[in-house]
Amino acid sequence: MSKNVAEYFACDVFNDEVMKARLPKPVYKAMTKTRKMGTPLDPTYADVVANAIKDWAIEHGATHYTHWFQPMTGSTAEKHDSFISPTDNGMVIMNFSGKELVKGEPDASSFPSGGLRETCSARGYTAWDPTSYCFVKEGSLYIPTVFVSYTGEALDKKTPLLRSMDALSQQAVRILRLFGNTTATKVTSTVGPEQEYFLIDKKMYDQREDLIMTGRTLFGAMPPKGQELDDQYFANLKPRVAAYMADLDEALWKVGVFATTKHNEVAPAQHEMAPVFSTTNISTDQNELAMEVMEKVALKHGLVCLLHEKPFAGVNGSGKHNNWSMATNDGQNLLDPGCTPMENMQFLTFLCAIIKGIDEYADLLRISASSAGNDHRLGANEAPPAIISIFMGEELQGVLDALEAGTSYKSESKVFEIGVDALPDFPKDSTDRNRTSPFAFTGNRFEFRMVGSSDNIGCPNSLLNAIVAGELSDIADKMESVPADKFDDELKSLLVSIIKEHKRIIFNGNGYSDEWVAEAEKRGLPNFRSTVDCVPHYADAKNVALLQKFGVLSEKEIKARMEVLLENYAKTINIEALTMIDMTKKKYIPTCIAYTKELCDAAAVKQSLDICSCVEKELAEKVSSLTKAAYEATEKLEAAVAAAAAKDDCVLSMAKSYREDVIPVMDDLRAAVDALEVITPSEKWPVPAYSDIIFNV
Repeated sequence: MSKNVAEYFACDVFNDEVMKARLPKPVYKAMTKTRKMGTPLDPTYADVVANAIKDWAIEHGATHYTHWFQPMTGSTAEKHDSFISPTDNGMVIMNFSGKELVKGEPDASSFPSGGLRETCSARGYTAWDPTSYCFVKEGSLYIPTVFVSYTGEALDKKTPLLRSMDALSQQAVRILRLFGNTTATKVTSTVGPEQEYFLIDKKMYDQREDLIMTGRTLFGAMPPKGQELDDQYFANLKPRVAAYMADLDEALWKVGVFATTKHNEVAPAQHEMAPVFSTTNISTDQNELAMEVMEKVALKHGLVCLLHEKPFAGVNGSGKHNNWSMATNDGQNLLDPGCTPMENMQFLTFLCAIIKGIDEYADLLRISASSAGNDHRLGANEAPPAIISIFMGEELQGVLDALEAGTSYKSESKVFEIGVDALPDFPKDSTDRNRTSPFAFTGNRFEFRMVGSSDNIGCPNSLLNAIVAGELSDIADKMESVPADKFDDELKSLLVSIIKEHKRIIFNGNGYSDEWVAEAEKRGLPNFRSTVDCVPHYADAKNVALLQKFGVLSEKEIKARMEVLLENYAKTINIEALTMIDMTKKKYIPTCIAYTKELCDAAAVKQSLDICSCVEKELAEKVSSLTKAAYEATEKLEAAVAAAAAKDDCVLSMAKSYREDVIPVMDDLRAAVDALEVITPSEKWPVPAYSDIIFNV
């Protein structure tokens, strides 16, 4: 493979360049129009496209094809069929029809559906998404698709995303028309998701049942050194990590993923990969593909890539910073304030719509990042708190304040002076970076930092698009009938009223402080500390009305997703609890009993020789006491799990029981075992310790 990236980038992707060369001109034009404008593709072209894709894929080593979709499991799914078709002479030809390209029929009852599908009504359809490129990987042609039920409900993460993108485009274009923009015919939400992850040695991983079963360590005492020296962040890459990242880049570039940034993150063994911005549906596909490739490439290096939000207690967790903006088909970033934001009424209109939407639908945004794993991460170690707020920064806050007060605001050009003659001065950014803010303006986009590292970004962006579409629709409804000579005054009055009513959502301070928690409560902002607290609000009347208005989700689809989220939460905690029980019974308690016996034997020998055995006795008592505490916590946990699991007739009650009754006992069990780890010789401890895992790559 050539090391010239430009020569091999997207070499395994059926992209625009390949289409132009292989498709008849009318078909290519139709495909381009579909991808760029969302117009339906003429069904008669399907066979032509399928044959071209098949020939290209076979040339690239493909023998099979698969409809690649994103069910509500949170990961991707694929079923591979070969291109072979038997002939009369007992041989085969390679065949692929337009029907096979456009539609597949996987069993829908075996995926989470929230009651939308059952074994007795199992039919589901995958439908080709021509707005996203096909690609070849590991001998198969991958066809991006959506996944819906026989009765038409969305069973995946992508269908609502595509619906929300259409809704946002329609409403944003209405706003652009108010400002005289007649060239923009489509507005697309764009995303650049920064992906954090951990790399650990596979030999260590293989000895940790908790990592294998749950993706995180359920036990583990902190080592003497963690991340307190801040010496991991942006540090020089270790050779093994650098080799992994180089192979990862090459693998991602071949399938067209715009991976551009790589570096060490704050916690030991933690790293980050960030892509270039792309349209939200393509970014979603590419991020799902990237997570799969990250895990597979790691194994080739004798490593394991951990995508859990909190693999190790006491150090930073991993997020997926969702950098979101809006762009027109003629190249305008609608969240670029320009040089004079106070005078940029179009920008301020979009900004105020977002402020209003985040305030009114903070619960939806919190739901979009809810999971058992993310509950461990939110609120500390550079992860935002569970309270939704917006960070504006000094300049935009000044603009909003001036607009509300009816005064003028003059933007000052600031030059950053380092104070060293040989070093150049440079313009200072208009905003600082607030890493404690869940939703921060960062120059020409908003960074939604709450999304978990293992999350599919389709859900948060579906809901974010719908929220903003709803507010843009309300503004357009109010302003489209206003006469031209009154437009400026009426718009300014509307924006001022939005600022006054919804400025409570703006917070530019420290989101980790106790003062902010109290202040947020005073402002009336919701604080959903866990998944179980927020998910039931999915079906609140205002949320159902918004999502139904634009056809993003029906009430039936919303309730299904609510059930899937709660069921997944309960099952996750159940697996974690059972894993803790298994490890404690089979590893920790036997180890500690044996160590106690060894201490008692040593004490007896010393005592027979009339030598002081107080150390052995004291250690034996301590180990025995903690072992008893671990044993009792294990029994208590078994009972709590059984009681929670018995509430399966109501998924919300079951999820609440796992959170309120099971998790506290899990914490008690961990505390006892972690205390035992601290006083047990390392060579006797049955699993690798944190110090072995996070510093051994």
